[in-house]
Amino acid sequence: MNMCQLTSDKDLAAYKTWITNHADGNLWQSLGRKKYLESLSKEVRIYALKDDGQIHTSALVSIDTTTGGYSTWEIPRGPIGKDASTLVQQISLVAKKEKCIALFVSPMQEVSIGKKSPRHIHCEATRIVDLTQSEVDILAQMKQKGRYNIKVATKKEVTVKESKDINAFYALIEKTGARDGFTHLSKKKYESFLNDLPGSFLLMAYDKESTPIAGVLSVVYNGNGIYYYGASDHAYRASMAPYLLQWESMRFCKSNGCTSYDLLGIAPEGSGHKHPWAGISSFKEKFGGEVKNYPAEKVIILNPVVYWLLQMKRKILK
Repeated sequence: MNMCQLTSDKDLAAYKTWITNHADGNLWQSLGRKKYLESLSKEVRIYALKDDGQIHTSALVSIDTTTGGYSTWEIPRGPIGKDASTLVQQISLVAKKEKCIALFVSPMQEVSIGKKSPRHIHCEATRIVDLTQSEVDILAQMKQKGRYNIKVATKKEVTVKESKDINAFYALIEKTGARDGFTHLSKKKYESFLNDLPGSFLLMAYDKESTPIAGVLSVVYNGNGIYYYGASDHAYRASMAPYLLQWESMRFCKSNGCTSYDLLGIAPEGSGHKHPWAGISSFKEKFGGEVKNYPAEKVIILNPVVYWLLQMKRKILK
């Protein structure tokens, strides 16, 4: 079965229908995310295997170009379809011809090629809350501490509002990054997420004096709410604003027709306290939900020498 690249309006319309209706279809493989990535000047391609003119298996590929014309390719939460390994193999052949250093695949199902990736960008496990329940039942399935902290925030007169104030959110991101020791994205990327990704929304929490103290940047896609970025001011930690924000985010998604809320990323069971997502996992556990696991990300190294040099450079710069 031969691979083709989908570029025409007709092909992309068919792809949108395919992704929207497929059981494994998701935000990361959507045309909406393609639009968002292209707003950041990334090249995005969609490859497919077809059967009698119909899409059989597909993959949205994001391409990052580096110096010297080299690049890394990524298939986030894909491919979609039953011949994932075949499609990945064919994409890797094209990638190698175009000076790709490595192809990263965060699959919905196991793929038979590549080795385990050292990255932790796309989660291997997550918690998904059922929003078809009543609000009373959603609260009831949370951990007692989660419900308690939501009540604390309410008693302290924390208010939550939908916002377009990306500057206030970014100021909180900077504080969170400095506090927790992580490298955050540029303001332009958060701004593009809010403005160029269909279904995205920003909720901000304010103290009783209307000071912004926490925020969540999330997205509604195809009946699913997805928490993406969060930030808070540690000086107001006693207000428990992040807990109220998550609850209001669930309510926002439910009111917009969502049947589930994805807390987006926890450490896989048995991974230990050294996993980079171990800390956030305990926070998310308080909101309940069912744990969903994904296969580990794979990497197919197409230029071993350059890949090794890049790994060494990253270690030196840490």
